[in-house]
Amino acid sequence: MNLYNIKHPEEQVNFAQAVRQGLGKDQGLFFPETIPTLDNIDELLALPLVERSQKILGAIIGDEIPTDKLNAMVKNAFTFPAPVEKVEEGIYALELFHGPTLAFKDFGGRFMAQALATVRGDGKITILTATSGDTGAAVAHAFYGLENIDVVILYPKGKISPLQEKLFCTLGGNIRTVAINADFDACQALVKQAFDDAELRQAIGLNSANSINISRLLAQICYYFEAAAQLSPAERQNLVVSVPSGNFGNLTAGLIAKTLGLPIKRFIASTNANDTVPRYLKSGEWSPNATVATLSNAMDVSRPNNWPRVEELFKRNGWALSELGAGALTDAETEEALKAQYAKGYLCEPHGAIAYQVLKDQLQAGETGLFLCTAHPAKFKESVERILNMELPLPEALDKHNKLPLLSDEMDADFAQLRAYLLK
Repeated sequence: MNLYNIKHPEEQVNFAQAVRQGLGKDQGLFFPETIPTLDNIDELLALPLVERSQKILGAIIGDEIPTDKLNAMVKNAFTFPAPVEKVEEGIYALELFHGPTLAFKDFGGRFMAQALATVRGDGKITILTATSGDTGAAVAHAFYGLENIDVVILYPKGKISPLQEKLFCTLGGNIRTVAINADFDACQALVKQAFDDAELRQAIGLNSANSINISRLLAQICYYFEAAAQLSPAERQNLVVSVPSGNFGNLTAGLIAKTLGLPIKRFIASTNANDTVPRYLKSGEWSPNATVATLSNAMDVSRPNNWPRVEELFKRNGWALSELGAGALTDAETEEALKAQYAKGYLCEPHGAIAYQVLKDQLQAGETGLFLCTAHPAKFKESVERILNMELPLPEALDKHNKLPLLSDEMDADFAQLRAYLLK
């Protein structure tokens, strides 16, 4: 598999290098040189999740990783289901929260851990990543206890839910967590500065585990196929998918699935008040505002890292960006959407509620709608209970961490401080 740096196409790497390196020159994102067209979609959709995913990822990655090793990576990563649930006539939810940290990022985080363990070579590895909520837990649990891999996770202090924080800031061991006195974009900027520091990168074997790492992105392609497999052939033909979008890795993976040949009619990027992309698609002007805190905190991103990959896909496939649907909800509208879902007998959380409502607003006659549920409602216990006036029991995976003390360090958004921290 060959990949190139979108900012500097002359920089080319194989899959193993892209996984180990994370980012290219000038913080450029790596992207596959070619994406195959799969001509046996119906046969693939008839297979179980793991077997189908092995074939899809094998077709993309090629023979760089021996088939038996790649198959083992997928089998070890995808140990939980991704069921599709009917919410109302013509609208379905893809539930991606049945993994160990109850969030969609378990798919990407666990596959990346398997990939890195396979291609790592010798030497020290330090995973540095920023999280707006769910990435931290998925990465921490995927890498926890792996030998010679240290993990440092930055997150915006006070801007993720208490249960999200407990899930990854109570592990210790090879997992270090740092509460940054700023917003998520500042955390992400610190990560980028670290990658621009060649001396630091070399000294600690720096790598990133957020959706800029190609291995995480490739893993996410697989659950779009899993969703289609659970729908009827007729429903697949007019399928519209609404993706709750923050850093835009999830949408990128869906667009790659479409490029591979999965019959998805169109996508909708659903955001909260951090609506850089919906405004850009309307005006043609890229004008990020300051990030604001919302109920759907994992989408509190005003400068989405993966957007260059989205534009690259549209350009390469000859698609018009006007074909991409988009919409944004305020917190008040999010609360109403959550109530509307609950009235139909479906319990969701703020991110899924936004994806549902934007989908419902834009779905046309004869289309089947699918929205992504990216986290378990209990991860947003306080807000869900308040909005729906109910009591939500904690799943065991959350309850056991909720009882443990936080082990986080605290730091200002100061790269000199972070650099010293990483080197110690």
